[in-house]
Amino acid sequence: MTTPLSVLDLSPISTGSDARQAIRNTIDLARHAEAWGYRRYWVAEHHFVAVASSAPTELIALIAAATETIRVGSAAVQAGYRTAASVVEAFGTVDALYPGRLDLGLGRSAHRLPQLRAMGTPPSLRSPRPTVVRDGVVVPPPFAPAQIRDTSRLAASLEALLLPGAEPPDYAEQIAQIRALLAGTYTTADGIHLRAVPGEGADVQVWLFGSSGGESAQLAGCLGLPFVANYHVSPGTILETVAAYRAAFRPSEQFREPYLVVSADVVVAEDEARARHLAATYGHWVASIRSGAGATEYPDPETAPPLTDYQLRLVDDRVNTQFVGTPAAVAARLSALQQLTGADELVITSVTHRHADRLTSHRLLAREWGLEGARGS
Repeated sequence: MTTPLSVLDLSPISTGSDARQAIRNTIDLARHAEAWGYRRYWVAEHHFVAVASSAPTELIALIAAATETIRVGSAAVQAGYRTAASVVEAFGTVDALYPGRLDLGLGRSAHRLPQLRAMGTPPSLRSPRPTVVRDGVVVPPPFAPAQIRDTSRLAASLEALLLPGAEPPDYAEQIAQIRALLAGTYTTADGIHLRAVPGEGADVQVWLFGSSGGESAQLAGCLGLPFVANYHVSPGTILETVAAYRAAFRPSEQFREPYLVVSADVVVAEDEARARHLAATYGHWVASIRSGAGATEYPDPETAPPLTDYQLRLVDDRVNTQFVGTPAAVAARLSALQQLTGADELVITSVTHRHADRLTSHRLLAREWGLEGARGS
């Protein structure tokens, strides 16, 4: 298989563990991912929940220092919490010591705050269409955010990340500012030229991330940027997300053609039963997120209670689209996802209660996929 594989890590905290250990686990997995031949190692940004990836730039610096060649990046920096200058200066600082290895992934989750304030609950995205299977890939109906019973914690979290009275900036304008600061062409509305130091001229690749065919996908296409479609977050919208990016794409200096990465959740073990056991509490974890409470510590499958009917309805699209099984079975399903979407690269996230099992999942998949460093491992 020739399609590159990359890793997305949320630095999950397991029950009985803590953030310090989660960060140590992230560094350990990054070193192994590099040795096994994964192309990139990306970290997510989440706040006020039981994951240790709340400060992606700092975590990226630690990973870059602990590795040699693997590209390291954000998946994604939530731009609405920051100024364009702070983003560029932070990545420019890391790039100064690890030039040419950084991916600056940008997302727009913070821009949901006005919507939450105005509506209390996001509008329903549910489609009347049934679950379909396309070339072996499950595409469920889009998740309906209206199923989230309480958005107060999410709104409070978004508020806490902004200065009093601040509003998230216009997303497209902020992307333009970030790119201008990196290129050294940034000028204020008053005509004053400002330079980001460090940051200007940094060899940083800008990416956009999205879970729908909306602004992020269309903006990435219009700007000729690489784009990541989040199948692992929103499997029901993957086809329209990919189509929107391709339809909007205009060649740029760096990318003459679209460059698409698609994400997937996986758990791999030597046999099917073991993989299913390790993945048994994934639904519990997703349910904690979608309930509005935020991600809890990742449950132990040995002790977790069964999901309730409400929880099962809340997570069925995610559980049914997680790739769980033997190396051959998971690799075959990932290959089908790549063919359906035309992805140039796949990024996988694999969460288990025990770090050792997470390492094994990544190692077995890398070997089955044919990554150079994993042969014979």
